[in-house]
Amino acid sequence: MTFRHRFRVRAPLAAVAAFHRRSENLEAITPPPLRVTIEQRSSVGAGGDVVTLRLRAGPFSLRWVLQVQEVAAAGFVDRQLHGPFRRWEHRHIFVPVTETTTDVVDIVQASLRPHPLWAPLGLVMWLGLPLLFAYRAWKTRWLLSQPRRTG
Repeated sequence: MTFRHRFRVRAPLAAVAAFHRRSENLEAITPPPLRVTIEQRSSVGAGGDVVTLRLRAGPFSLRWVLQVQEVAAAGFVDRQLHGPFRRWEHRHIFVPVTETTTDVVDIVQASLRPHPLWAPLGLVMWLGLPLLFAYRAWKTRWLLSQPRRTG
């Protein structure tokens, strides 16, 4: 299965890349009622970093472990090490449009785990990707438009 999403941000490539490399920003761009907590914080600056997430939706909780790889100025890839899918690869691509505008391209490739619990959960998660990424686009634009605070 492949999911693609693209949106434009009024921010330079370096700012967009830096924003996405901070694992704590994942918490900020996740829509309610889903909550994400970073259990193990990791800087994406070095390829191979492992990030452990806790996803919560109401009373349900799921631990998801991702490895960040192929880190470059124009993007990175996170791959599932442990989680609801048999395979999950999320490619983040940042494309400069002008000096002050960047396109963010997300390509997710996944396959469901053949399991009576994980397959339906993975399918529900997969079907929710359009709404998830639409919210992420809106929230990313909003956060990157805010004046930076120093201090």
